[in-house]
Amino acid sequence: MSDDEKQIRILIERWAAAVHAGDLAGSLADHAEDIVMFDVPPPQEGVRGIDAYRESWPAFFDWQAQGANFEIVSLDIEVGGDIAFAYALLLCGTAEDFARDPAKRLRLTLGLRRQQGRWVVSHEHHSFPLEIETS
Repeated sequence: MSDDEKQIRILIERWAAAVHAGDLAGSLADHAEDIVMFDVPPPQEGVRGIDAYRESWPAFFDWQAQGANFEIVSLDIEVGGDIAFAYALLLCGTAEDFARDPAKRLRLTLGLRRQQGRWVVSHEHHSFPLEIETS
């Protein structure tokens, strides 16, 4: 594993721990001012900029404080020069969610760039698979 991959892994694990703890400052750390995030809840066009990203977290933290989990299950990182991406699966839900669907995982994709000598998240995408009933 390269030094860049190690730095990015630490950054993502630190971010996930901050999210799980409801730590807003930690959740914003290492994110670009011009971040774009596509999330599970609206708005459909995503949030753009660190201020909009900041505003997206309190409702999630309130939900999570009711006993929800937010934990990385798997994490893969690819680095090429000053650009990197990472993809992960996370346990994100309540005990009731996992009782209904033990395989439920949040999918996370991050785009990162090296900015002034350090890695920052410039794109973040969260999704759950859409369950489509077939006949």
